[in-house]
Amino acid sequence: MDAIVIGLDGFSRCGWVGDDPDYRRYHDEEWGVPLHGDRALFEKLALEGFQAGLSWITILRKRPRFREAFAGFDPAVVAAFGPDDVERLMADAGIVRNRAKIEATIANAALVRDMADGELDALIWSFAPTGAAAERARPAAFADVPAVTPESAALSKALRKRGFRFVGPTTMYALMQSAGMVDDHLAGCWRVSEDGQGKR
Repeated sequence: MDAIVIGLDGFSRCGWVGDDPDYRRYHDEEWGVPLHGDRALFEKLALEGFQAGLSWITILRKRPRFREAFAGFDPAVVAAFGPDDVERLMADAGIVRNRAKIEATIANAALVRDMADGELDALIWSFAPTGAAAERARPAAFADVPAVTPESAALSKALRKRGFRFVGPTTMYALMQSAGMVDDHLAGCWRVSEDGQGKR
């Protein structure tokens, strides 16, 4: 997991991808790609919260059902979910059935619904690393990738101050990675830009 692996397709990838086709697609097409939009970021926020304590592949495989169960993560619709919806979701084996996380997602949706258009996007992206923090050396191994950074801790604090739940610093760093606020592809990964370091 901690090094670059060469897939059967000849592509060099971050070792955490392994041989799983869902992980390969996610790594190649989504992870580290800048993501914008309140609805898209609300979905990312919700799914990262559900992932806490679990593996990301579990969430990735359940994501289609999550999207169905949570009305495409439309904040206005999810914010209107009531007790019957909570029980419906608790009975849905296609998602992670954790009452605290379900209720937090609904509460977080209400907070997003009450924000101005584009406000969630602007708030989250205001914590993207800048200056020296944005120019840190590319990790050579996954052991070099932090679990928490000052920026993720600050983002967590700002969201908690507004009442958001399941937005701890580690969860927020995972969001920053997946939403492309930071690029933690390892040196030698084919996704490492146009500098030719990765093998394709």
